[in-house]
Amino acid sequence: MAAAVSAKLVKELRDKTGAGMMDCKKALAATDGDADKAVEWLRQKGIASAEKKSGRTAAEGAIGSYIHTGARVGVLIEINCETDFVARGDMFQELLRDVSMQVAACPGVEYVTTDEIPAEIREREKSIEMGRDDLEGKPEQMKEKIVEGRINKRLKELALMEQPFIKDSSLTVAELVKQTAGKIGENVKVRRFTRYTLGEGIEIEESDFAAEVASMSKG
Repeated sequence: MAAAVSAKLVKELRDKTGAGMMDCKKALAATDGDADKAVEWLRQKGIASAEKKSGRTAAEGAIGSYIHTGARVGVLIEINCETDFVARGDMFQELLRDVSMQVAACPGVEYVTTDEIPAEIREREKSIEMGRDDLEGKPEQMKEKIVEGRINKRLKELALMEQPFIKDSSLTVAELVKQTAGKIGENVKVRRFTRYTLGEGIEIEESDFAAEVASMSKG
């Protein structure tokens, strides 16, 4: 099956459907390299139509919120689509809820995509990885390759769209958004989010418990 999913097949499917390379690979793998079935697979998932719409302007949408049980974590998120009509629809609103819950469930996520991660963070991660003991004595070319793999993995941990969807771990958040866009028939983009954690950044003064007890006993 692996041999059947050649680069040529992937390119042909990509040209035919406009779907991304990884989605085309998945479609061909799922259909044993059958191009026609792979097209249908992509259509069923809503991916092919979503990719074709991805260049269109998405200036409408909605801001959603999610407050986790106990009110200790809250999320505000903006997701864009092309029309106000779609933004008010059940499917879009469900996506808004699901992705805001995802943000609340992923405290380590700070960016929407890996493309948004600043260059200085990439460089910082590189310097950390290059200094690891397990790379000592390895050839420079091998070291660079290992470090690149580790950096890419780390950057994906920081990006919302790369996370496994909390309700279905076989999907990433990016695939969830893409599938919803295909079903809705409009370009859909997660634009930004903010997570609030109760007490975050507040320096709590530690009281001297013994001194407090002593002063109370004197009174």
